[in-house]
Amino acid sequence: MAVVTVEGIGAHAGETVTLQGWLAARRSSGKLHFLQLRDGTGTIQCVMGKNDVPPDVFARADHLPQESALVVTGTVRADPRAPIGFELGVTDLGVVSVPSGEFPISPKEHGVAFLMEHRHLWLRSSRQHAIMRVRAEVIRACREYLDGHGFLGFDTPILTPAACEGTTTLFPVEYFGETAYLTQSGQLYGEAGALAFGKIYCFGPTFRAEKSKTRRHLTEFWMVEPEMAFAGLDEDMDLAEDFLVHVTGRVLERRATELKVLERDTAPLARVQKPFPRIPYREAIERLAAKGFPVQFGDDLGGDEETALSQEFDRPVMVHRYPLASKAFYMKADPTDPTVALCVDVLAPEGYGEIIGGGQREDDLAVLEAKIRAHDLPPEAFAWYLDLRRYGSVPHAGFGMGVERCVAWLCGLHHVRETIPFPRMLERLRP
Repeated sequence: MAVVTVEGIGAHAGETVTLQGWLAARRSSGKLHFLQLRDGTGTIQCVMGKNDVPPDVFARADHLPQESALVVTGTVRADPRAPIGFELGVTDLGVVSVPSGEFPISPKEHGVAFLMEHRHLWLRSSRQHAIMRVRAEVIRACREYLDGHGFLGFDTPILTPAACEGTTTLFPVEYFGETAYLTQSGQLYGEAGALAFGKIYCFGPTFRAEKSKTRRHLTEFWMVEPEMAFAGLDEDMDLAEDFLVHVTGRVLERRATELKVLERDTAPLARVQKPFPRIPYREAIERLAAKGFPVQFGDDLGGDEETALSQEFDRPVMVHRYPLASKAFYMKADPTDPTVALCVDVLAPEGYGEIIGGGQREDDLAVLEAKIRAHDLPPEAFAWYLDLRRYGSVPHAGFGMGVERCVAWLCGLHHVRETIPFPRMLERLRP
């Protein structure tokens, strides 16, 4: 008997097939049992008639608890009333295992703390299935776009000898008698890749030891980071814009069912089209000041400020040329205004804040050496990075997009903790 998935059940209408999965719910009406079977690709109703199976099978099915592992055989029937358009008429049922107790997550309301403690089981819910499928689609779309636009996938190290962003946000690791750090970004190594291959991207986990408890922060998250040689800020903004339009479009196209499960209003996502508004940081703080925010040149834009600013636009907005003093040592100054950096943040609409940050890198050896000293960074840790400016230096630029923030926005979630299978936060290391 062919073993099929719920997702592919439509190709087998009228056939007898076997499904393998778990019991999500069960109800009975005398001579019929209705078993909701979840197999990871979807959920289907399996209808068992009293006269269609042996008496012992029918009797056992009436007492199966939630999350029993089952092998169900039956005939695929089209049914327009069913959520997926099909149901299974059961002719046989095998029980692989039965839970040893009541499943902890019941249909009643549970608090977030309880659900996070049971994250390994919460992942089985229809809502979490939808979010994880959107996440997978975002990742696939990122690679699809970059692979299709001449970028080479380039793996960068997770263990690094020094900081990329800031020394106070590092996780130290003992490394054979010396201290290494979990990477904050693959960017510096990505620059080496760009100057070797022209256009690359790294995609992997990154770590930030910030003691932040906001709905936008995780201590471990995934980031995609393209880097381009022979490119400046304008090319970087063009890439970020095109990239984000592609990713959003693919999620709308391929994950409409999941967005419906999440009750996501897709109209705002459909408006994510080029061109994005592009405003300088100076203009951004003027707009915020007019709204009553006490911001001045040099101030960082926090979550409230980003939300207020993005509400003025119906699509992502690009804020560029932040104060140089507030940016990392590798950012290049604008030659027309040395007080600002050639950098950009892309703010998602609907109050979701920054999802992309990037800019042009400093390509002058002497300037970069001076910046490393000014930031009190260990010169020996950056000797290889300076070599990139000694041998074949060119203007180059790139950005990083946090997958979790992007997924939170696309799914319409309040907190990023639901966007990754096992979130790591300030007070969350388990499960």
